[in-house]
Amino acid sequence: MALPLVLISASICLLLLHKLYQRLRFKLPPGPRPLPVVGNIYDVKPVRFRCYADWAKVYGPIFSVYFGSQLNVVVCNSELAKEVLKDKDQHLADRQRDRMQSQFSRNGQDLIWADYGPHYVKVRKVCNLELFSAKRLESLRPIREDEVTALVESIFKDSINSENSGEALLLREHLGSVSLNNITRLTFGKRFINSKGELDEQGQEFKGIVSNGGRLSAKITAAEHVPWLRWMFFGHNKAFSQHTARRDRLTRVIMQEHTLRRTATGGSKQHFVDALFSLKEQYDLSEDTIIGLLWDMITAGMDTTTISVEWAMAELVKNPRVQKKAQEELDQVVGSDRVMSESDISKLTYLQSVAKEALRLHPPTPLMLPHKANANVKIGVYDIPKGTVVNVNVWAIGRDPAIWKDPLEFRPERFLEEDVDMKGHDFRLLPFGAGRRVCPGAQLAINMVTSMLGHLLHHFSWSPPQGVKPQDIDLSENSGRVTYMLVPLKAVATPRLPTHMYKRVPVDM
Repeated sequence: MALPLVLISASICLLLLHKLYQRLRFKLPPGPRPLPVVGNIYDVKPVRFRCYADWAKVYGPIFSVYFGSQLNVVVCNSELAKEVLKDKDQHLADRQRDRMQSQFSRNGQDLIWADYGPHYVKVRKVCNLELFSAKRLESLRPIREDEVTALVESIFKDSINSENSGEALLLREHLGSVSLNNITRLTFGKRFINSKGELDEQGQEFKGIVSNGGRLSAKITAAEHVPWLRWMFFGHNKAFSQHTARRDRLTRVIMQEHTLRRTATGGSKQHFVDALFSLKEQYDLSEDTIIGLLWDMITAGMDTTTISVEWAMAELVKNPRVQKKAQEELDQVVGSDRVMSESDISKLTYLQSVAKEALRLHPPTPLMLPHKANANVKIGVYDIPKGTVVNVNVWAIGRDPAIWKDPLEFRPERFLEEDVDMKGHDFRLLPFGAGRRVCPGAQLAINMVTSMLGHLLHHFSWSPPQGVKPQDIDLSENSGRVTYMLVPLKAVATPRLPTHMYKRVPVDM
């Protein structure tokens, strides 16, 4: 036992000396006092962004927090967010990866977890110019509109079912299905769920992979922040590699199917997997990068869409005035003799404001993804040493009374009174980030969220379950990097259009 104790003691001494060196050399932001070895791990409450917002009231809008020996800096106002995401962006555009993220991304060979450098610039160019171009998004619009009509049809069937008539439905189940179908059709060109809601064999494997990834993520321990403890959790590395192999096997099967089809037909389609194959030589894309990009789109686009729409619908059930006003606009612009199209969104200014207001109050990634300093840099009056992880609390910025009037009120009208950009140009509203690491799929996400909201409001009136008052809807958040409602929304859907308007309009592409 003597040798391990000596090694542990030596490690603790080195960590303490390193912290002392940092404090003497750098003017670090203030923050809660860290414990030796573990830092502030046990001070942080599960809903981290709320905890950080509370700490900002004590330590100021920029503060330090330690996870083990890793220094993290959190900023909680729009001025400092602008410094991080624009003014000093070049020095703060790397990524902090834990073991799982390093394994899944092949040590940053994708887009989301890549450090800023030539590889990132290359794959970012692929995304901006090729995958998320206006032309490609428009070409894939029929898929999105097909799936949103499938959402309407499934809710309608539930709402008129004699067993469910007048009963509240669990909206997340319906939203999850349409998000799954949307993202797998856009990326893989495959609809894993049939018209009866049944998963095919590949769909079951896909769902198993997604679920297993969530389980592995939940198992991340304090050892991630205390490297010399990782030997105690050696089984994690095996689980991570097995999961990656399983994910890659399914992806390669789907890629091979597309290769065979292109060979047989002599052409390719607009789906992302076909697009990446056609761009492989032009941009020198490895297979690891192609697989990484496909799964980036799945992980970034599936949960976040469901989360955003569920939060927005919760606010609309809680605020009948806003719901009625949005429906009046839909009736005026779309009418009752046709279904809404994405081409209507530009004319539905109040609906756009509803989506913005929901994303202001409930950003799906409230702390964004972690940035990492690749050089010593200053934020405000404080030093940020190289290697520091920087988080931007966009949830706190969206509720800052210094920049938002009545910040806790759900009032979409604020965006009619002032046009606020939400794609990274206005640092008061940052659901998609900003700067070099702004989400390349922001416009796709906005289209999907606004379209889903529009269809849900156009086709149905929404009310709380029997015996529940609107003001009693629970708006508590779950913990995690993406933030679901802690209590899934249940609401009663009452059809408001002629019966023939509720049929799915399938598209095969």
